[in-house]
Amino acid sequence: MIQALPLFHRIAGQPVIVLGEGEAAEAKRRLVERAGGVVVSEENQAARLAFVALDAPEEAAARLRARGLLVNVVDRPELCDFTAPSILDRSPVLIAIGTGGASAGLAKALRLRLEALLPQALGRLAEGLGAARTKLGQRWPDAGDRRRALDAALGEGGALDPLRADSADRIDAWLGEASGVEPSGVVEIRLRSGDPEDLTLREARLLGSADLLAHEAGVPEAVLERARADAARVVVVAGEAPPERQGLVIVIRI
Repeated sequence: MIQALPLFHRIAGQPVIVLGEGEAAEAKRRLVERAGGVVVSEENQAARLAFVALDAPEEAAARLRARGLLVNVVDRPELCDFTAPSILDRSPVLIAIGTGGASAGLAKALRLRLEALLPQALGRLAEGLGAARTKLGQRWPDAGDRRRALDAALGEGGALDPLRADSADRIDAWLGEASGVEPSGVVEIRLRSGDPEDLTLREARLLGSADLLAHEAGVPEAVLERARADAARVVVVAGEAPPERQGLVIVIRI
């Protein structure tokens, strides 16, 4: 189970309270301004978010929370309604790395490692795919087919592999050359263990593309979490045929 729900909160032009002095408070002010927010004082009644960087933050945090604000208290995760992750910026692609306040140093170290892996052109790839939505819909009118075509293209070694620096320049060529998607149907995965790391690359890819998971009781949640969050789930009796559904169906057996 995850301990927090990761969200991207739009604050451009919105007031955000930052309390405190010194480098910790200044870092939060810079973060707010980087996202287009407007730093205001505690008296501002329109604010909905607050950062507190005080030596004794308990009273201020309680006061703000009583007003209905979501509060972040620097270096006090037990007092936080939300935490600020380490951010890898490939706008419009943003990758947020958080540890629930356990170790900002670890989050930063992971971000620096990922900085070296992800090309600067990743943002252009996202923008290009956004601009190609109409063409994608024309090429694959069915949403399931469209998703599977994109999954294949964006996968490792695919035509639009995000780790390739030139993928953004290949979108039009891919749309013109792309062949049919993997046919819809039923795929059975027999687990070798309850560890999702034991899934083969193909099994993990199929699991992440499935429209429906028809699985036996007892399949570990850690495996099911590798599927799309919006994939439908049905628990079936061992040996029972999965229900007929359009799109790719995964039958997971233990």
